[in-house]
Amino acid sequence: MPNKRAIFLDKDGTLIRDVPYNADPGKIELLAGVADGLRKLGSLGYSFFVVTNQAGVAKGYFKEEALAGVENRLQQLLHDSGVTLSGFYYCPHHPEGTVQAYIRPCHCRKPQPGLLVEAAEACGINLGDSWMVGDILDDVEAGNRAGCKTVLIDGLGHERRKGLSGYRSPSYIADSFSEAADLIIKNTGYGKI
Repeated sequence: MPNKRAIFLDKDGTLIRDVPYNADPGKIELLAGVADGLRKLGSLGYSFFVVTNQAGVAKGYFKEEALAGVENRLQQLLHDSGVTLSGFYYCPHHPEGTVQAYIRPCHCRKPQPGLLVEAAEACGINLGDSWMVGDILDDVEAGNRAGCKTVLIDGLGHERRKGLSGYRSPSYIADSFSEAADLIIKNTGYGKI
């Protein structure tokens, strides 16, 4: 039985500044509180996995190969902050894309749980002991469908206005990554921070 615990992390708007369809490593910067929050969670034995939709590939904005540079830059920023990223999983598909090889519905595009399930199977992760953290309801739904607990980072309240129900209802809502990390710690049985 899988026994590892993980935090699955959306990339844009959760870990890094959201620059739409960005594949330029030079524009990647961690958001405030991310490094500290991840260090706290890492000290509790969580592994970290990025799970991200990258429709820019399907829409022809950049080649799939460009995501290696994005992953390398993210790995470097986290490493420099004392955090290890255990995996980087992405979906390059979109049913309304323009690049034929990537135009299709799939199981890996959030809100589907495919990326989380793939990482869990490859790395022996117990999804029931794991968390999904993201800034949109598609992240929440993917995490809930996979069997994780979920945190929605919604500092401006935009996602809450869309209505929270069923799979799109997070376990917790935070205004920042720091608050999300504190909520996970508090609700994982580790008590006060």
